[in-house]
Formats: sequence, structure tokens, C-alpha cells
Amino acid sequence: MDSLVSTEWLARELGAADLLVLDASYHLADAGRDAAAEHAAGHIPGALFLDLAGLADPAAPIENTMPPADHFTARMERLGLQENSRVVVYDDSAIRSAARAWFMLRLFGLRNVAVLDGGLGKWKAEGRPLATGREAPRAGRFPALADARRLRSKADVLRNLSEPREQLVDARGAGRFTGEEAESRPGLASGHIPGSRHLHYARLYNPDGTLWSEEELREAFRSAGVDLDRPVVTTCGSGMTACILALALDRLGKDDVALYDGSWSEWGADPATPKATGLA
Repeated sequence: MDSLVSTEWLARELGAADLLVLDASYHLADAGRDAAAEHAAGHIPGALFLDLAGLADPAAPIENTMPPADHFTARMERLGLQENSRVVVYDDSAIRSAARAWFMLRLFGLRNVAVLDGGLGKWKAEGRPLATGREAPRAGRFPALADARRLRSKADVLRNLSEPREQLVDARGAGRFTGEEAESRPGLASGHIPGSRHLHYARLYNPDGTLWSEEELREAFRSAGVDLDRPVVTTCGSGMTACILALALDRLGKDDVALYDGSWSEWGADPATPKATGLA
């Protein structure tokens, strides 16, 4: 299954027995939006609400930390996920949160998972049908097993600074990357991990919410100083929009991509970690 599917493709496939459609919308607190309420008010027919905000490790000190495998398994089985399911995730979020759901599903072992290109916005703009309320999930069975190769810890990143083997690419906005814009989270320093390249996730989308073409994505990474022949670790504020970079790199055929899940929420809060400002 391709990592992106079109609205036309999904419209044709809706109702297939092996297809699970998940609304992965997630909004930042200052957006003033309620993802669950918006799902109930209008969603793609048959889609279930993923509740991405709740798919995190409740014991972790950093927000949005990947959940333990048993936590993920329990949630996905309640949503009807099977080992042979085809899954399409979509969102209606400014931070393109479906990419985080895509990365998480891949991390825990599902291969047939795709993001709906253009999300709910494109679906609605095309006048396609919506359903209201909440759909009834089926029972599922999916024994999740995390692929540790896809995640990096703070210790991994520190080690890489002294022995550079992987490139870090930061998805945050330019002001946050350079340190000119203060972080909104209390106690966080400004700036970026030394040696990081910068590529703001929002640059990678067309006005209709679809992801750039492979040729455009390739040029965007090259312009940011990323060597596409070398391994990449993506990072951002809390591990959310970094998954957009991972999705874009997947479109370019790269499988040597990992996520620094703690991202700047962890790195910037630690006074002992080195930090840089300005442009890389």
C-alpha cells in the first residue's frame, strides 16, 4: 500500500471489509478546537476517531511520547485493527497530524497504512459525503511490536553529535529554529540542536493540502542541505510535525529515517544539552 492515497481512491474503497479509516485530527491547545466534537459533527463515512491526543505514554515526562506497545495494542484492537487491515488516516489539522498516526502505525508493525492526501479539507471541498455521530467499531486483533530502529533518544542524539553518522532535520518554523522566537512551553530554551538542518513542515504542502510531488520534495530537502544518501533523524517541538518530514522522506524511497521523539520539548528543557541559534 502506498504511503499516500487520493480522495478518489478512498471514495472507491470505502466499505471494503479490510479497510479501516481513522480520523487522526489533533489540534494544539491555542487552536481552540475540539477534535472529538468536530469528528462527531462531520467525518468521512465509516471513519473512527483515533483520539491521537490520548495515544501517548502517560508515565513519560515529555508530552506526545510514543505509547507503550500494550497501550497501543489495546487502543487499536478496540478500533477494529487486524494484522491484515489496510488503514487510511486523515486529519483536518493545521499541523497535519495524520502523519504522526501514520508513523506510529508503521512503528508498531503495520505495513498497509496510508495518509489521505489533502485530508478532510480536500474531501469536503470536493463535495464528498460526510457522516455525523460516532461509528461503531468492530473487534480487532493486532499484537503491536515497536521497531526500535525508527526512534532515537536524547542519548542517541548526544552520541551522534560527537560521532556524526545521522543528519538531524528540524521541522519547526524558522523563528523557533533560529531562536528569534521564544518557545511557548515554560522552561524551554530557544534555538536548535547543533548541526541540525531546517525544513519547515508547512513548506511541503500545496494550497489544497496535498503533499508536494516527489521532485519538489527532493529539491526541498536538498535546498535545506540534506544529503538524501545518508541517514536522517527528524525532530520538531514534540515529535508531531517531525513525522511529516518522515512521511516526505518515505515518498522519496528512504527507509533509513528515524524520529527523535522527545524533540525540542526534551532537548530544550535540559540545561546540560548543547544548543545553537541562528541559521545552521
